[in-house]
Amino acid sequence: MTKDRLGALKAAQSEDEGDDDMHMDAANAQFMEEFFEQVEEIRGSVDLIASNVEEVKKKHSAILSNPVNDPKTKEELDELMASIKRTANKVRGKLKLIENAIEHDESSGSANADLRIRKTQHSTLSRRFVEVMTDYNKTQTDYRERCKGRIQRQLDIAGKQVGDEDLEEMIESGNPGVFTQGIITDTQQAKQTLADIEARHNDIMKLESSIRELHDMFMDMAMLVESQGEMVDRIEYNVEHAKEFVDRAVADTKKAVQYQSKARRVSLLSYILNGNLEPQALKPMRNSVRKESFSLPSSPYFAWLRACGFQIAI
Repeated sequence: MTKDRLGALKAAQSEDEGDDDMHMDAANAQFMEEFFEQVEEIRGSVDLIASNVEEVKKKHSAILSNPVNDPKTKEELDELMASIKRTANKVRGKLKLIENAIEHDESSGSANADLRIRKTQHSTLSRRFVEVMTDYNKTQTDYRERCKGRIQRQLDIAGKQVGDEDLEEMIESGNPGVFTQGIITDTQQAKQTLADIEARHNDIMKLESSIRELHDMFMDMAMLVESQGEMVDRIEYNVEHAKEFVDRAVADTKKAVQYQSKARRVSLLSYILNGNLEPQALKPMRNSVRKESFSLPSSPYFAWLRACGFQIAI
């Protein structure tokens, strides 16, 4: 009676443990499903930034190719830049949350396959994000140089010769009035030239403000990606060489099986030739080995082996 009750208790405990494992697996599956939904959301946001960056490039070209200021195009450009800034800050915040969660799990001693997947996904997203923001930063820098060149040409047209260093100082001063000093504005063309200079200078000021706003976030992400580089490279190396290792192991296993099979045949023949087996004992084995062809020296056992069904080749 006691044994029956003990067995029932053990069975109940085992069932409870099984239920706990099922609950843990279900909770973990739900967590990873939500994680991948977040990954897709972040990836979509990064793709949106990349698309907006391409639109920014088009707006830059449109502004510089237009001889007169187009307020609508500049307004659209400002909206694109504001959208990129908002989306970039959201992406950075979400990546930071994932990073903190990974660090927490690592500090608690968790090191399972799901954690490695999360780390790889986070690293991939971070790299992609930095690539897109690097392109955006380059786009802004290129536009600044093009605006600077436009100002230089307009000053030349207005008859004001300014060197590159002096022009840079004038731009950095933040005062558009420095460009109008000594320039006669008695013609419509001269007024248009000065208006264009002031517009390009204003664009440069906005660009520099935007670059400063994103600088800290950009540097933070760039340093994170650099620190993750070695880990990602190791993962890629292991994945790349995993098949090679498996193929080598399979080949070694096949060789071992072949050597073992040959060793068994040699032992069997030695046993037979020493007269330790009768023909009746060999008959059950001949179906499995009769396809094998053995090369043996002349022996009185040839006829005896052939009678048992073995194929003997001389």
